[in-house]
Amino acid sequence: MDAIKLLEQDHRTVEKYFKDFEKLTPQAHKTMADLREKIVRELSIHAAIEEQVFYPACREALPDDSLVLEALEEHHAAKVMLAEIERTPVDHERFRAKMTVLIENVRHHVEEEEQDLFPALRKELDADVLREMGEAMEKAKETAPTRPHPHAPDESPLNLITDTVAATLDRVRDAVQGLARR
Repeated sequence: MDAIKLLEQDHRTVEKYFKDFEKLTPQAHKTMADLREKIVRELSIHAAIEEQVFYPACREALPDDSLVLEALEEHHAAKVMLAEIERTPVDHERFRAKMTVLIENVRHHVEEEEQDLFPALRKELDADVLREMGEAMEKAKETAPTRPHPHAPDESPLNLITDTVAATLDRVRDAVQGLARR
């Protein structure tokens, strides 16, 4: 699958989770916690593969990298919010407000990518290159961090190193938490 289609597919998945969250009553704590986990995981993996593969390719291909620089800052803000959301109990009075702000910010980010960045990149790269990038991103998903790490580097080459360590720790934590839930 080509890189842009892969990212658009991720965007649709997250949007579905957002809509499901927005339909919940404040008392739906178990469902809210489950959706929080899915949103944190999906956005963490998505941000990592964009930062590892997609954004470096954009910076190389596009004459102006201002869209990528803005996207990196939006990622940083989202990771900070995700880290807070991950720590905040779902029954806390500000949990829904935090999720609402995250949703608004991510929707804005997606809109800019899909309306500005993706079309600009399609003009610069041919289908074969986009397909190769998509394959690299699919592979990167398998080893990407599953939790937000807002203080980790988001640009190459340091992010490739720190993401590997973070992903290993995240997946151990995911496994332990999965066992604890049984």
